[in-house]
Amino acid sequence: QGAGNHTLPTEFVLSGLSSRPELQHLLFFTICFVYSMTLIGNLLICVLTVHPTLHTPMYFFLRVLSFLDISTASVVVPKMLVSLLSGDRSISYLGCVTQLYCVVFLAATEWFLLAAMALDRCVAVCWPLRYAAVMSPRACRALVLLSCGSGKVVSVLQTAWVFTLALCGPRSINYFFCDIPPLLVLACTDTSPYEKQLISATVLVILTPFCLILLSYACIISSILKVSSAQSRHKAFSTCSSHLTVVTLYCASGTLIYLQPKSSNSQDAKKILALVYTTVIPTLNPLIYSLRNKEVKEVLIRVVAVLVKK
Repeated sequence: QGAGNHTLPTEFVLSGLSSRPELQHLLFFTICFVYSMTLIGNLLICVLTVHPTLHTPMYFFLRVLSFLDISTASVVVPKMLVSLLSGDRSISYLGCVTQLYCVVFLAATEWFLLAAMALDRCVAVCWPLRYAAVMSPRACRALVLLSCGSGKVVSVLQTAWVFTLALCGPRSINYFFCDIPPLLVLACTDTSPYEKQLISATVLVILTPFCLILLSYACIISSILKVSSAQSRHKAFSTCSSHLTVVTLYCASGTLIYLQPKSSNSQDAKKILALVYTTVIPTLNPLIYSLRNKEVKEVLIRVVAVLVKK
């Protein structure tokens, strides 16, 4: 049938993480716990980095990252929790469009921001004398605005492209939120042109920032090797390795999903990968990037001490 014979759907039905009834409550409490940790950790970073002693570019970027992580988890998780508890897995057409737009916007913005953060650390370590001039407050704000603007362009293009496809068959989406790969499965027209474009977008949005991050850390590690103190080298390598581990996990989960959106690989595997970048990564980021930091710990201790005295 031609695309013109298909009416616009009014709603979709999400399959969720699992269809097994005995797992619904376990999934609910597990995801609720993880989401709570995401909110607590990231809100804590947002509050602590307002402290005057943490008014530096690095903590400015971390505050923005925490806001993005809260937003990413909040776009996906609350709806999923309601579905697990009530059994109502329907989502309106407009709700699906909005959710896809927000997920793509936040993910793309976060990738560009992570590249900016890697640049900030690279300049701080490799060219410390130029750091204040290069990473000025104005430059930091410009990098954040550029990240958001780029994320918005990517999101508008991807969302518009997906929802201009003619969707046919059952309105069941084998996923726990509205994402590009499961929506492409519903298309009754040739999606190969869009899939080629999606590969290009994945390379631009995920792999290019990832390569820039690796290059920045290579420069950082090269500079660290010149440090005479073995203790300093060990601490720096530990920090770099933890950052790169999280970024690599984020990159792997995204690329495996979007480079082959309609592949015959297990949909359950894709759900797990999607859970990683929408739920797990936002929980890990404050632990890896901020809460292990000595300066953040000191501010936290001061704040707690003030609260205890009151």
